[in-house]
Amino acid sequence: MASDLPPTAPPAPQAEHHFPCDTCGSDLRFDPGAGQMICDHCGNTEPLDHGPWRAATIRELDFQDALSDALPRADMEVTRVSKCPNCAAEVEFDPQVHATECPFCATPVVADTGTHRHIKPRAVLPFGLDEPTAHAAMNDWLGALWFAPSGLKDYARKGRRMQGIYVPYWTFDADTASGYTGERGTVYYETRTVMRKEGPEKVRVAKVRWRSVSGRVARFFDDVLVLASRSLPKRFTDALAPWDLAALEPYTPEYLAGFRAEGYAVTLEEGFAEARGIMDATIARDIRFDIGGDRQRIHSVDTTVRDVTFKHVLLPVWLAAYKYRGETYRFVVNGRTGKVQGERPWSTVKIALAVIAGAIIAAGVGYLYAMNQ
Repeated sequence: MASDLPPTAPPAPQAEHHFPCDTCGSDLRFDPGAGQMICDHCGNTEPLDHGPWRAATIRELDFQDALSDALPRADMEVTRVSKCPNCAAEVEFDPQVHATECPFCATPVVADTGTHRHIKPRAVLPFGLDEPTAHAAMNDWLGALWFAPSGLKDYARKGRRMQGIYVPYWTFDADTASGYTGERGTVYYETRTVMRKEGPEKVRVAKVRWRSVSGRVARFFDDVLVLASRSLPKRFTDALAPWDLAALEPYTPEYLAGFRAEGYAVTLEEGFAEARGIMDATIARDIRFDIGGDRQRIHSVDTTVRDVTFKHVLLPVWLAAYKYRGETYRFVVNGRTGKVQGERPWSTVKIALAVIAGAIIAAGVGYLYAMNQ
């Protein structure tokens, strides 16, 4: 597994990050709306630490070093996590919390003392929306759904607060060069005579003239993004894109104050395999453009991949999981843009009433038509 450490380099122990308020001593949290730290106890606000980390660049890590367990000790860490027995999400919890609900599926979870060894996050995209704004976006999305159960809508509107989760992703950079063989198709037309009922007719028929071609294309891939979580359906998280990766900040624990962070479940090797699929699809488009003509056929592609680097990054998601009449419904909101995705709830009562109403309208139209005849 890519995140394992060699025995000679034990991982850095988990650090307990607390940010005491200068006024009352309570813990500060990061306030997305104000972009600063805030104390919920006394209302005191403090700016983020503008220390050396603010000027630091977001350093890429060497992919081959990670595969061979040769990453520096400082790039690894151990965190305490609780694993959900239902969806297998591994989420960091406050060590003082002994029982809670899984934020991904609303299953009761007893917090344990398990640990997760992993590659440290290199960058974080801070939350830009606060919880009330995210909740309002979810309510608007639910309100626009036809045939959604009214009870679920009301429950979601009046339900508990959404939870802010930093979801893990991998990003990959790579320099590629690809040699290919294929064919370029040129469309031309022939005139043929076909027989119709009215008599013979001349028509133009499209034909393709193929010619063998070969060539090379090159592309540098920057920040190919791959989800490193298995806790949410990928169709949800994919639909939250695009993410403003240009706004990534070097990782600092202040941004996580007041939020939770999920540990990655997709290994580095698995993530790169998915990234290669994304790269290969882009390379195929480059090849088709390079072949030119009206049509293209690709017979073979030989790609050399060099200088692969990666980052473990955290992206912000507001999450709500509701159990309603025995079913779990999950809704996610992009913590920067407010874009919403979730499981589509259906109300059988509303659907039945709509079918009955449609049948009545159809019968009425049919009756009026018959009377007019």
